[in-house]
Amino acid sequence: MLKSLDRNLNKLYKFSGYVAAFFLILVAVFILIGISSRIFGFYIRGLAEYSGYCMAAASFFALAYTFVEGGHIRITLFLEKLSGTKKKFIETWCLSIASFFSGYLAFYFVKMLIISFKFQERSEGADEILIWIPQTSVAIGSTIFFISVFHQFILTIKKD
Repeated sequence: MLKSLDRNLNKLYKFSGYVAAFFLILVAVFILIGISSRIFGFYIRGLAEYSGYCMAAASFFALAYTFVEGGHIRITLFLEKLSGTKKKFIETWCLSIASFFSGYLAFYFVKMLIISFKFQERSEGADEILIWIPQTSVAIGSTIFFISVFHQFILTIKKD
């Protein structure tokens, strides 16, 4: 059962990376549309805001995938010098701290999303979109990141 959970979580992290790539493509599309619209003399409201929302979504959806693939700045230079019990202790301690802070981050992003939805808050940009719509991707991405850090913490504890 744990191997199945591990496999499904890794699929979730990979899917999160694909979603991040999709939002990066949308950023490029919105920028190209914005450039084209200036060249041809028409204006589309909110393109700059939409590309910003997509960049935030791409950043947060990429967190878990990047973490699992080892792309984040880690303490590996320090851990290479250690071995055995010391290495496991330091790695476990670092992942417990990272789990706490990523959980804290995810909790408050979800809380911010709920408050924005409750009050139907709108963006201050030209588009005046309901702000909970782009905040949803940030809340989901940070939650998946917390799951990935906590998953790595559990795997480190289980490791012999």
